[in-house]
Amino acid sequence: MSAGARPVPAAGAAAAEPPKPAPRMRALRTARLRLQPQRAAHADEMFGVLSDPAIYAYENAPPTSAHALRERYARLESRRSADGSQLWLNWVLRVPAQGLIGYVQATVLPGGRAMIGYEMASAHWGRGYAQEAVGAMLDELARRYGVRAVSAVLKRPNARSRRLLERLAFTTAAADTHGPAGVEPDELLMHRSLGVDGRGAEPPSPAAMPARSAWETT
Repeated sequence: MSAGARPVPAAGAAAAEPPKPAPRMRALRTARLRLQPQRAAHADEMFGVLSDPAIYAYENAPPTSAHALRERYARLESRRSADGSQLWLNWVLRVPAQGLIGYVQATVLPGGRAMIGYEMASAHWGRGYAQEAVGAMLDELARRYGVRAVSAVLKRPNARSRRLLERLAFTTAAADTHGPAGVEPDELLMHRSLGVDGRGAEPPSPAAMPARSAWETT
């Protein structure tokens, strides 16, 4: 199960206020999961999780080695892009007494927007873990990071991921917005508004959508 994220602003996009300095990432809890801020120390265990070929049926590829994954995780511990315009928030998912099963991630962009992605080992599909984890992340994005509009990109044949997003109240963006947003013909762009006041926010315009990210893939 996977969905991509596109956190790098498109060239020539209008300047916007960068995200405010983020509060330190905190661990999150759900009824069955612990979401821990991702660190380089998680790489060895996550290498086993992410070596599951089933999660790459539609896109991406497994990490080449535990060492490469550890280096990548170490870079992401900055929690911020080099130019300071984006926050990089990654949590690994732990089932107590069982171990790590996947991750969720968000890139917080200027203007209260975010792109999300997630991966989970196929042995844990169909148990509601993904909905539980992504739901907890969305709540954290709204309450702690001021995010009001969230988007995700996924491959059109990935029905499992689409059903997950629909259960979380995401809707498919209009077809005429996919091209301007850089979405490929075999992909879908889905949006959801967030808001702790219940009013939510307008989905981002295609011109405001970022391009595909270098850290989108594992």
